[in-house]
Amino acid sequence: MARIWSLQSRLLGLLLAVVAAIGVGLPAAPRAAAASLTQVTNFGTNPTNLQMYVYVPNNVKANPPILLALHGCQGSGPYLYSSTDFGSLADQDGFIVIYPSSNPGGSCWDVSSDQALRRNGGSDPVGLMSMITYTEQHYGGNPDAVYVTGESSGGMMTNVMLADYPDVFKAGAAFMGVPYHCFYTGTVRGWNGPCAGGQVSMTPQQWGDLVRNNADPGYNGPRPRVQLWHGTADTTLNYNNLGEETKQWTNVLGVGQTPSSSDTPVTNWNRARYNNASGSTQVETYSIVGAGHQLPIQGTQMAAYAVHFMGLDGGGSTPATTGALHAVGAAKCLDDPNSTTTPGTQLQIYSCNGQANQTWTHNSSNELTVAVGGSTLCLDANAKGTANGTKAIVWSCNGQANQQWNVNPNGTITSVQSGLCLDVVGASTANGALVDLWSCNGGSNQKWTFG
Repeated sequence: MARIWSLQSRLLGLLLAVVAAIGVGLPAAPRAAAASLTQVTNFGTNPTNLQMYVYVPNNVKANPPILLALHGCQGSGPYLYSSTDFGSLADQDGFIVIYPSSNPGGSCWDVSSDQALRRNGGSDPVGLMSMITYTEQHYGGNPDAVYVTGESSGGMMTNVMLADYPDVFKAGAAFMGVPYHCFYTGTVRGWNGPCAGGQVSMTPQQWGDLVRNNADPGYNGPRPRVQLWHGTADTTLNYNNLGEETKQWTNVLGVGQTPSSSDTPVTNWNRARYNNASGSTQVETYSIVGAGHQLPIQGTQMAAYAVHFMGLDGGGSTPATTGALHAVGAAKCLDDPNSTTTPGTQLQIYSCNGQANQTWTHNSSNELTVAVGGSTLCLDANAKGTANGTKAIVWSCNGQANQQWNVNPNGTITSVQSGLCLDVVGASTANGALVDLWSCNGGSNQKWTFG
């Protein structure tokens, strides 16, 4: 047990350092007229005496999705509620968040015992499942829209819950976790030093077999999609664990080990996506350059990207979106000049008119297409350019990376090939202003909305 509390102490020290480093510059998301966090007792089978807190926003949807949000060591449900943006995102999008607390208070989650690592085996996962069932029965939560996220020990438990209950969860987002079964010791809340230190490495098949053969043996149904986050400078749970998690879940979900696409949607965020044959992202990873044991950082878009991946904002990675692309800074629309079908024509912005040359579709292949003159053309980075100032043009669709685009929850549209942002040249607001690619800088001339 002493080693467990040693981990908790280190995490607390890191947490205090992070708060000192970022607390001033990254204000908490606003909670105007927010609902209250409510404790629930007697919520069902609870072998480890966990505590349950639930956040139901004032504008909760009918039949709302449920997000299980799991704290790290030395944390609690109320602490995770106040220190992350999931509550404010629930206000925005109308889903319910369950914030459990481990027992004893401030302890890590049990991700190391035989009971925890198999379906209905006992320990913490059983109590967490009782919270989900209670929320479905007493708050009208949608059993077909249940998701899980967590940080540190909660990130580990996210992987455990996805493995133990694949039929319950549609998707999950694990921040700073380790693979399912990596922390195994055979004891409750045990400490596995080699795993924490990034010294445990297996083949994708070996990692996948642990999930298939141990967590819920005999299960052959669909598996939840998985998003994984880790900082490259994490000294508490080594960054190598991101690669091991990726091997495990790509194998479980039946996708290749080579990313289908990679980009940098935000400076120092290296994202990789692993898609199935239909182009749907099954595993998505974020490598945060220079970040320590501090994710998700409040006041950034990290929680929003997780919520978007899971689909809690009504989005997700697979549906096609069709409509005008509004340039936020100029209040104009992305426009194929004069409805041209000439490959190589540079795009512009123009007063929105609802015409076909301003109607774009973002499809499951991450293409942005426009249908004009009987032809369907793709938004294209000219000559496969990866430098600032590369022209954004129309070209015959060819499936190459310079025609693949990520429409991000922060309003940017980034090139899968280069990570550069779709940009209105010179932040112009004039009709006919040209559009190119530029390093993402947060400017309103790099923000776009569909619709």
